[in-house]
Amino acid sequence: MRAQFVLSEIGVGLRRNVTMTLAVIVSVALSLSLLGGSLLAREQVSSMKDFWYDRVQVSIFLCNSNDAESDPACAKGAVTDEQREEIEAELNEYAIVDKVWHESAEEAYEHYQAQQSDSPIAAVVTPDQMQESFRVKLTEPEKYEVVSGAFAGRDGVQSVQDQRALLENLFQLLNGVNIAALGLMALMLVVALLLIVNTVRVSAFSRRRETGIMRLVGASSFYIQMPFILEAAIAGLIGGLLACLLLISGKYFLVDGFLDERILVIDFVGWDAVVSVLPFILAVGALMPSVAALFALRKYLKV
Repeated sequence: MRAQFVLSEIGVGLRRNVTMTLAVIVSVALSLSLLGGSLLAREQVSSMKDFWYDRVQVSIFLCNSNDAESDPACAKGAVTDEQREEIEAELNEYAIVDKVWHESAEEAYEHYQAQQSDSPIAAVVTPDQMQESFRVKLTEPEKYEVVSGAFAGRDGVQSVQDQRALLENLFQLLNGVNIAALGLMALMLVVALLLIVNTVRVSAFSRRRETGIMRLVGASSFYIQMPFILEAAIAGLIGGLLACLLLISGKYFLVDGFLDERILVIDFVGWDAVVSVLPFILAVGALMPSVAALFALRKYLKV
């Protein structure tokens, strides 16, 4: 009998405040969608870092005759055979060096022509303008400074470049977007909480006669507050379900149906990552409005 009464009170409350309840549902759904998207984006960036950092190389570019005339770093002339052999031998002695490849100027020219075949500049570039280099794969890419410090500024070396530094800019941009999404999520969450508090206040005011009667017949505070808390929990849970639906739709249509077919160099997060986020979204969707309603009732429903 008590359960039936609580359920009937929940139905009455939801019908009386249907507009505000819908606003709560939409706000919760949007904020939790942003939360889930941010969690998946963080997982994506972490996965990309593990994938690309394992494949980045350090490039040691050697001086050629053109650099000797125009680049202060090559003021002592083009790299000699002795300098080249000394650099390669020293690279192979480092414990953090996994592999070393030598790319001649002719090979660099062929690669440039293949990659820039549509560029008008490619037609005027000659092999002697290209730099030979050593491509170094490290077992620990974060220790790039060891190689850079040992070879930068050495005779015959024009520059030392780390591909990891180029990727850092991309990952910083992705992290910035993720932080912006979290900020927007926090704003939407505040809006949802304010709507929940306002909905509870209106609901408590509209049913002040019923709660007064229940208080007179000796109903406990928890029993009086339960319908209001469950109303908020149900609205939040519906919002959580909509957020889960949005995340699943985004994965299916946007990631799998569009991005995955067009951006082949990125291994996007799989369904296992999405499924692991959904229970958390549902839990937050149900608990957050319940806690907000409980605190609101202490102020607007004196029992």
